[in-house]
Amino acid sequence: MKKNKETQDQKLVVMIPAYNEERTIGQVIKEIPRKIPGISEVLVLVIDDGCTDKTVEVAIKAGANIIIHHKMNKGLAPSFRDGLEASLKIGAGIIVNTDADFQYDQREIPNLIKPIQDHKADLVLSYRDIFNLDHMPLSKKIGNKIATKVTQIASNYPVIDGQSGYRAFSREAALKMNVMSNYTYVQETIIQAVNKGLCIKQVPCAFRKRQGKSRLISNVLSYARNGAGIILRTYRDYSPLKVFVLGGSVFLFVSAAIGFVVLKHFITTGMLTPYHGRALLSTLFGMTGIMIMVFGLLADMIRTQRMMLEDALYRLKKMKFGEDATD
Repeated sequence: MKKNKETQDQKLVVMIPAYNEERTIGQVIKEIPRKIPGISEVLVLVIDDGCTDKTVEVAIKAGANIIIHHKMNKGLAPSFRDGLEASLKIGAGIIVNTDADFQYDQREIPNLIKPIQDHKADLVLSYRDIFNLDHMPLSKKIGNKIATKVTQIASNYPVIDGQSGYRAFSREAALKMNVMSNYTYVQETIIQAVNKGLCIKQVPCAFRKRQGKSRLISNVLSYARNGAGIILRTYRDYSPLKVFVLGGSVFLFVSAAIGFVVLKHFITTGMLTPYHGRALLSTLFGMTGIMIMVFGLLADMIRTQRMMLEDALYRLKKMKFGEDATD
C-alpha cells in the first residue's frame, strides 16, 4: 500500500551556492549527516557560481551528488534560485540552504528541519547569537542588527537574525518562492513568506569564524546599500498602498505647514500678498502628495494582478514537477 504523502519519509536536498570555496567546501559536505530519522535520502547539491579554483573537484571528492554550473559568476541570489528549482526537480521534500564557507555547523541540520518534519513550519530560519561572537567585527554586528530591524519592520515578523542564510524550506514553501533580486535572497524570502501566509519558525545555530574573506560582504556599506534596496523594493511590491500613502502624507503635511500662514493671512485680509511664493509652493507640495497617493491606488491594483500571477506561477510549477495543481 502506498504511503500518504504527508507521512512518508521525505527526500532532503542540501544546496550549497559556492564561488571559489575550495578551502572549505569539502569540510562542509563531509559534515552533512547522511542518515536522518524521517528522511529517505540526503542529497548534496552544489551550485558552481563560475568558480575559477578547484571548488567543484573538491566538492565531488567530498561526496557532492549533483553539481549545477554557471559559466560566469552570477551572484548569490541567482545561485539560490537555480538551486531551489533543481532541488524541486529532483523531488526534494525538504530543502536546506547552507553556505560553503564552513561557518555553519551542518550537524545541526536535523534540528533545523524538525519543525518542517513535524508539520509545524514551512520555513525554518536559523539565528546566531551575534553579540556574543568574538570573531565577528563590531561593524558587521551593528550592520546585522540594523538590517534585521529593517527586515522586521518590512515583513511585520519578529525575525531574530534576518541575515542568516542557513535555513530550511518545505517543498510547498520552495514552490511559492519567487526571488527577483540579483544580489541576495535572505531578506526577500522572509518578506515573501509572510505575505504568502507561510508558517515560519526560528531555531538557534552555531557560527564559526570564517576562513578567508567573505565573497558577499567584503564591504559592509555596499552590502547595507544593496540589502536596503532589496528590502524597500520587496516591501513596495507587497505593500504599495502603505508606501505611497506614507510618501504622499509627508508631502501633504509639508504643504499644510507651508500653507497655514498663507491661509490665516487670506482669511484675515482676503489677499495673498505678500505670500504668493509660499502659496505656490504649498500648492505644489499638496498636488504632489495627492498624485503620489493616486499612484498608490494604481500600484495596489498592480499588486492584485501580481498576486494572481504568482498564484498561477505556483500552479505551473506544481504541474511542471508532476504534482496536482489543485492541492
